[in-house]
Amino acid sequence: MMSHMDTQKRATVYFEPDVHRALRLKAAATDRSISDMVNDAVKAALAEDAEDLAAFAERKKEKSLSFDTFVQGLKRRGRI
Repeated sequence: MMSHMDTQKRATVYFEPDVHRALRLKAAATDRSISDMVNDAVKAALAEDAEDLAAFAERKKEKSLSFDTFVQGLKRRGRI
């Protein structure tokens, strides 16, 4: 039977000393491994990227408006 560790891939990651110390302290305080915390943080960052990409895809259909046109419109409407 394959364990969870057998399916994971190994990578070497270098942390700044203060970041590494913070990770070690948080790992000890939360009874978690640094690997688990880093995996969760990377998954969260990838999920945010996926949401951003979905939003970009939706907005792709919107009409593009140049900065110049937008600012000129503000001035015409007396907003600036």
